[in-house]
This record gives sequence, structure tokens and C-alpha cells, in this order.
Amino acid sequence: MSQTPFAADTSASPRYLPIAEHGLIGDLRSVALVGSNGTIDWYCSPSFDSPSVFAAVLDAERGGCFELAAAVPARTKQFYFPDTNVLITRFFTEEGVGEVQDFMPVTADSGQPCETVRHRLIRRVVCVRGHVPFRALVAPRFDYGSAPHTVRDMDGTLLFESPDLSLALTATVAVECDGRDACAEFKLAEGETAVFALDQANTAIAPRGCAHAEAEHEFNATVAYWRRWLHQSRYRGRWREMVHRSALTLKLLTYAPSGAIVAAPTTSLPEQLGGERNWDYRYVWVRDAAFAVYALLRLGFSSEAEAFMRFLTTHISPGDGAASGPLQIMYGIDGRTDLSERELPHLEGHQGSAPVRVGNAAAGQLQLDIYGALIDSVYLFDKWAQPISSGQWDDVTHLVEWVCEHWDQPDEGVWETRGGRKNFLYSRLMCWVAVERAIRLANRRGLPAELLRWRRTRDAIYRRIMDRGWSERRQAFVQHEGGDVLDASVLMMPLAKFIAPTDPKWLSTLDALTEELVSDSLVYRYDPLVSPDGLRGDEGTFSICSFWYVEALVRAGRVDEARLAFEKMLTYANHLGLYAEEIGRTGEQQGNFPQAFTHLSLISAAFNLDRALG
Repeated sequence: MSQTPFAADTSASPRYLPIAEHGLIGDLRSVALVGSNGTIDWYCSPSFDSPSVFAAVLDAERGGCFELAAAVPARTKQFYFPDTNVLITRFFTEEGVGEVQDFMPVTADSGQPCETVRHRLIRRVVCVRGHVPFRALVAPRFDYGSAPHTVRDMDGTLLFESPDLSLALTATVAVECDGRDACAEFKLAEGETAVFALDQANTAIAPRGCAHAEAEHEFNATVAYWRRWLHQSRYRGRWREMVHRSALTLKLLTYAPSGAIVAAPTTSLPEQLGGERNWDYRYVWVRDAAFAVYALLRLGFSSEAEAFMRFLTTHISPGDGAASGPLQIMYGIDGRTDLSERELPHLEGHQGSAPVRVGNAAAGQLQLDIYGALIDSVYLFDKWAQPISSGQWDDVTHLVEWVCEHWDQPDEGVWETRGGRKNFLYSRLMCWVAVERAIRLANRRGLPAELLRWRRTRDAIYRRIMDRGWSERRQAFVQHEGGDVLDASVLMMPLAKFIAPTDPKWLSTLDALTEELVSDSLVYRYDPLVSPDGLRGDEGTFSICSFWYVEALVRAGRVDEARLAFEKMLTYANHLGLYAEEIGRTGEQQGNFPQAFTHLSLISAAFNLDRALG
């Protein structure tokens, strides 16, 4: 599907842009959301989970922003410089056309700690036709808008200083300061440019200007970096543009110093406007990251998989004896385990959707499915990239032994519900995957394992699912034992190779899911009215489930239906090919944005649909 640039009228200025009207730039340590109006309204420095500097997406007045736009009424269009994560926002005025080129240079030392590496956000303004007046406003609000700051001029560099972070602003045009914010008004004629650069500044990194020549060099180097990276892709299928945009997005969600992959780069973007389903996703979900490794390996990006395996080995060695098992469901990007959740009552939330949360209390939940996701990724890494080490195998056997002891206990489930533990089918399914993949790996490599015990456990889980996960009344596999609620997570049953995709029980389940949870190719996770999850409000359709549905149709031999469902899903992407976590009733993006889960499932669905189409 071609990514047609999106046009917006900036003559009116609503307090909040919709979630979908944003693009993403980043440098493998942090990201910024750039609105289709040219405003950066989300940016954390120096890393993904640092407190925000710009957070107008969460509070239009108190969050802070970096505006840069035409100073007269204009239509805008936004697109990515081809095959890169360099974002271009164009302004069409009566007197001319201008554009803002937004990027964050990725340097050779991006894998070093953030405190010792220059962390830059560059905004280059170009007039490409006629003449265009521009205005800029740099209004940082440190520590989620709670920390005061001062501004001082250091030989033409404005230094914004807060107790924990300092940022240096340089520009090639005159900038005025009112003691808190900086602003500029300037006019460019055809061929003229202006440059704004925002740098992290500390005792190890002195402020540095960004003149026209340096900005040109940084632009070309950033373009070259992303194109070199994308050139590794082996995907040559029908949906190359969308698959590669998804791959570039997953790469942006990678934290280079540790190899971590965050679930999303934002916090508290609502799953329902006005609702309370607002969560912080700037962490490493074991499940999401493991699935991302699968998607990247499919495309040939083995170095990212290797980096994640190093993250696991360095930071997530099992055996800490926690009540929730040897693994947490999520970790900090540096491997830390304390992700205490708190609310920020001084921020009103996106379009008034409070609360705004930082940290995530779900870190202490028991979710048995993560063991299957993780061990499956290890199995695929060993198969497609390089053999795992003896130490990594020791960790795998430790996890499998724990699963053999604990697979039959209730847990909170894949959707992190806060309505009490249940015997979820998906949790059982992924415990089966954990044991089954470990058996395969041991047999292929001749590795030491308690194979007799593992096979008994694998078979016991299979029987339990077939006996207690099946509802005669619904003629379908259901969400949890002792109930009749349908749940889209069971779409993973044929994808995980637990059941044949043409098994009569599975085909009956697929029909039931289609009738109850599917709406124009979009798939709801479950119905919270019949399966209370401990939270108020509704939610949209879950995009990863929609792509799982495509794969299930493919494997069931319903390829034409699958292709139509996939093409429909592509129409729900934003103007840049990006997806949030969910899609609302009228097609709006909902939840944190962009969501790794969604993009990795798009890659998998495209790959398998291509293969089926031949």
C-alpha cells in the first residue's frame, strides 16, 4: 500500500492533535513525536524512560513543546524521506512551500551510555518554492512538567537548565528568550535554510553549535545510516513498503546501549478517550520483545536478535525466586526490576484522559505465557542466527523446569487484566510452547535435558487444553477454564503449531471468533462486559489480534479472505504507515503509539500471506 502524505489544515489550532497525526524520529536511545502541524509534543531525554521534556500530547498547557511551522495559514503534508526515519513536514502557503526536516543523528557510539554521548535533535527548515515566514517556540517543561528551569545565553547558545537535565539550543536565526521559553520569527526565500539543534548538555558534553554545513552533514549521515540498515532486509514481497516501515519502526524502539526493545515509546495515551486504561509502555515486555526478535529474524536482521539475547543474558538471568516466577513480565531498558507505578495528577492527560501514569504495576503480575514467547525466540535465534551458548541453555533449562512445576496455576493472563487470576487458555498454550520448543532444541543440538519429564509435561498441558479449554456449548476454544468467553488470544493456537489449522475444532473456533469478535477485519481482544477485567470503560479493537486473524485465515486455507482482511488493516494505518495499540470505532488510533506489538505482527502476517500467495 502506498503511503499517501496526509494533508491537514493548520489555520485552526486544536489543543490536541489526534494520536495518529504524528510521526516518529529517534536515535536508538530516545524518540520524539512530531505532529503533522510541525510541533514536537513528546520527547524524553536522554532515554526512552527518562522524564519528558516535551509532553504537550499529555497536557497542552503544562507539558511543553517545540513548535516550528509556517507563520501563515498553510496546508501540511508529512512523509518519511524514503527508506529512512528522517521525517519531512511540508507547509503549503499562498506565497510558497517550505519544509521542516526532523531527525536525530545515530552515531557510532550510540551504544554507549547516554550520559557520555552527544544526544541531538535537529530541525532543519528549508524554503523550496517562493518565500515562507516561519515561527518557532521552544518551551521545555522538565520532569513531566513538574521541575522549574532557568535559561541563560552562552555566546549565542541558550542553555535550559533544570535540577536533573540541561539542554542547549542553537539556531542559525535570531532567537529571543523571555527567561523561560525561546521564540523566533524569520522568513526564508527559495533555497534558504535555517537550523535548530537541541543538545543534551552536561559536564561530559559541552554545548556545540549546528551550522548549515554541519546540519547538511548530519542529515546525509543519518539518511545513509538508515538506508544501510534497511538494506539488510531479505523481504521482497508484495507489501514491501509497509513491511519496511514496520521494520524501521521496530528499530527505532530499540535501546542501543543494552539491546532492549520497548513496547512503545510513550506513556498514558488512552485506549479510550476519557477512560482510565492509560499505561506506561516504555519498558521491555519479555513477550513483546521476544516476538519482535521473531519478526526481525524473519527479515534478516540478526544483529538486533543478538543484541536482545545479550540483554537477556546480562540482565535477565532467571532464578531470583520472586513470587511471580523466575522472570518478571517486563524490565527497564537497563534491566532494572523496580518499575513502581505512580500517577501525575498535575497533567490532565491526552484530551483530558486522566490519569497519566509513569511506571507499571503490572511488572509484578504472574503471566505464564512469557516463558513460551521467550523460549520460542531463543529456539528461532538458535535456528536462524547462531547457536546459543552453554550458559544460555542452562538458563533455558532452568525456565523449563520451573514451567514444568507451575504451568497449571492461575495467572493474570496475556492482557494483564486486573480482575483476578484465572486459568487462561493462552497461558497454558504458551507453557506448552516453552516445553515443546526446548525439546526440539535439545534434540537438534544434542543438549542435556530431562526429556522424559519434559515430554510428560508437554503432553499433560496438551490434554488439559483440549479437555478444559474447549466449550461444547460454544463449539470453540475459550478464554479460560470453566467459562464460555471467547478471546482473540486463542488465534495463536495454529500459529504456535499447537493444533492443525484445518482441525475441525479449530475451524469451528475461527468461525465463532469471526462472528463475535471481528468487525471489518478488526478484532476485539474479548468483551469486557462478559469477562470483567477490573477496569472501567471500553476499548477499541486490538491491532495485533487483527494481524493474528489474517495469519489464522491463511493457515486455514482461506487465503482470499486473509488478503482482503490484511489490505483492510493497512487502510487503518496512519499517513506514515504507523499504528497505535488499538483502533477505535471510527478508525482512530488509540493507545500508546507506535506499538511494537502491532508492527511485528504486520511483518509476520505479510510474510506468511506472501508465502501462501506464491
